[in-house]
Amino acid sequence: MVKQERAARTRQSLVRAAAEVFARDGFVLASLTSISKRAGVSNGALHFHFASKQDLARAVEDEAAAVLRAIGASVQAGGSRALQRLIDATHALMEHLEQDVVVRAGFELGSGPPRRDGAADLRGQWQGWVEEVLKDAEREGILAPGVSAADAAVTVVAATVGFEQLGAEDPVWMSARTLVQFWDLLLPRLASADVLDGLEPGGTPAAASRQG
Repeated sequence: MVKQERAARTRQSLVRAAAEVFARDGFVLASLTSISKRAGVSNGALHFHFASKQDLARAVEDEAAAVLRAIGASVQAGGSRALQRLIDATHALMEHLEQDVVVRAGFELGSGPPRRDGAADLRGQWQGWVEEVLKDAEREGILAPGVSAADAAVTVVAATVGFEQLGAEDPVWMSARTLVQFWDLLLPRLASADVLDGLEPGGTPAAASRQG
């Protein structure tokens, strides 16, 4: 059991070190030697857990994808209306992107050039989730007149992916304040009048506690 725990810690250290190196250098320039040094392990220990840089990249993407799925599950469990779930999810995602290098690197690895064979497209997964939630909002009848789920999804995905990419250089783009400004501007055009006042652009406290 002790050996298994040590192996699990080593593996996790390697995944985090890989994320840090990928985020700093990009996949192409990142080296296994620099990753092993950052993790504080030998090259042999690295190869025991991961056969290649490609395997390490996929492990980073898999962890980031798991976080993305957990965000969706968490806001769904709250039982809020679809638009509030969407707002809460954007706040949770940006918080993770700002604070967790594994999530940040996972998004970049899966979508940034050059495109790797078998890469996980986390931005595409996020787009799919946003589209489904906005379809829920459409079915609930809480979108503003003349607004379709498809058109709304284009706006939300473009904005949030833009915040993610710009936030790599300036974290202000991923801040709660930036998101609140975005939702304050968008919600009067997006939400029907009867639900607008009940929406929280800053996210709901219940959602924040579930993420914490």
